[in-house]
Amino acid sequence: LNDDFEKAKNWQKDAYHKQIMGGFKEAKEADDGFRKAQKPWSKKLKELETAKKAYHLACKEEKLAMTREANSKADQSNTPEQQKKLQDKVEKCKQDVQKTQEKYEKVLDELNKCTPQYIESMEQVFEQCQQFEEKRLNFLKEVLLDIKRHLNLAESSSYANVYRELEQTIRLADAQEDLRWFRSTSGPGMPMNWPQFEVRLAPWGCCWQPRGAAGSSSHDRGQTYSAEWSDDEGSNSFNTSEANGGANPFEEEAKGVRVRALYDYDGQEQDELSFKAGDELTKLGEEDEQGWCKGRLDNGQLGLYPANYVEAI
Repeated sequence: LNDDFEKAKNWQKDAYHKQIMGGFKEAKEADDGFRKAQKPWSKKLKELETAKKAYHLACKEEKLAMTREANSKADQSNTPEQQKKLQDKVEKCKQDVQKTQEKYEKVLDELNKCTPQYIESMEQVFEQCQQFEEKRLNFLKEVLLDIKRHLNLAESSSYANVYRELEQTIRLADAQEDLRWFRSTSGPGMPMNWPQFEVRLAPWGCCWQPRGAAGSSSHDRGQTYSAEWSDDEGSNSFNTSEANGGANPFEEEAKGVRVRALYDYDGQEQDELSFKAGDELTKLGEEDEQGWCKGRLDNGQLGLYPANYVEAI
């Protein structure tokens, strides 16, 4: 057994070279190789995330500007100059949406063009690591068989089955199969989820259309909301049956922040609040990424409202 241990020790010295600062040279070379292969694609991915964020923000601003313009038309106190400013704001927001969308699509196209080279570079480094691992697995199998032969000193039938099973288990080890499995689960063969163009969505999955757009019933909309919107506050199972006397979909909170409405707002759905400019209500949660807040009217009604329609008192 001493010869086997010495053989393994010498192989380790030849295959793994320690560094002064710790770790092995081979591991550092592999890390550096993957990092170098990823760098160009990773840079483009960051640009894509920035462009996507700008596009989605522009869509949000456009929606709010259009809503304010629509509300101002119903307000007889607004002067033509005020109405003109709101119309100009809508036009500017539309231009911003167009510009940011073009930028988003351009960066996404550039990223897709970089993807084949990224895959090729990553696979080259991965195959180098696989070759090194194949040598290690084959050597380990060889050493284990040597140890088994040295331990199998007894020819007694009581030990024969034990050593036979040990040998069979070791011989069943297949380096190629292990490498194929690792490739399919953690390497180039694993399922990929490449970035795709994402349309800016409203809180419940529709593309910035009024909640309650033609083509879907109120029951269907309720089912869509409960399936797709969570807003990090747990599953919201609000639907039409619950709205007709079932459990309240919003969990009561002991504390809130008092706010005052800046504009009139008429709820488009059963789970939205309606109020007039100057009304006070209680804000029960922070604004979500889609621009909505949860609140409670003084009469106890709970629901959602646009965050930009109120100000803190």
